[in-house]
Amino acid sequence: MEYDIRPLQLRTLKLLRQFQEVCREHGLRWYATAGTMLGAVRHAGFIPWDDDMDIAMPRPDYDRLIAHAAEWLPRPMELVCAELDESYPLPFAKLQDASTTILERPHLPFLGGIYIDIFPIDGVPAGGLRRRLHFARHEYLKRVLYFVYRDPYKHGHGPSSWLPLLARKMYSRKSIHAAIRRLQAKYPCDQSARVADYDDGLRGVMPRTYLGQPTPIHFEGVEINGYERPHEYLKLKYGPGYKQLPPVGQRRQHHFFYLDLDTPYRESRSKVEALIHDATAQ
Repeated sequence: MEYDIRPLQLRTLKLLRQFQEVCREHGLRWYATAGTMLGAVRHAGFIPWDDDMDIAMPRPDYDRLIAHAAEWLPRPMELVCAELDESYPLPFAKLQDASTTILERPHLPFLGGIYIDIFPIDGVPAGGLRRRLHFARHEYLKRVLYFVYRDPYKHGHGPSSWLPLLARKMYSRKSIHAAIRRLQAKYPCDQSARVADYDDGLRGVMPRTYLGQPTPIHFEGVEINGYERPHEYLKLKYGPGYKQLPPVGQRRQHHFFYLDLDTPYRESRSKVEALIHDATAQ
């Protein structure tokens, strides 16, 4: 669906500011990461065509947030993750605004509010070969996770449905999430020389010193937490030319299936389900 990106950006920034206060009150470490870190350095705010935010938290802080989310987060903020909701289809958490509605893809129907992605930061193996095997295993598990949740008949009832159906026979939702968590958390973040948020494969591996202490950086006129060595991180993740704008054809924003900034997602469920039915019946 078509939408005006700026109101979504500003609502998401408001969500982050509220989350920032929660983390300050409870001593939780967090960092802007990925496109949000790039936007802070290159644009002093959102990448103009980017409509979400990404943050990362060392595993101990991430787990504390999950354990206390219900008591610490003021409404309408909610934390959604597999540890709290088995129907959640992703290997990382989202902080969402329950007074809004968003659905990204009809074939992966987890309905919620506008959100900030929250990635746990974990350690990685020290040796190069072990690291490659570790991430190959992780990539396999992520693919299985996708098939376990995806509508197996997205592309019809032929051979394209066989892999999702096989994945569902081999793994339950609970077991695949547990396998991913065990793999990610195998190497403690605070004791590892290299760490990753596990969202970008080997390309996301970096020296732990790049994280350092959460360091203030300007973003849309306010200060948020960034990496202590942001330029080294961005060069590693996006290449030495990260400050250059990509060609116009590569400046892509999300195309959400459904977005409503004024209606709580729990009130939108029947409407969105009807839209999904119509879309998948075509």
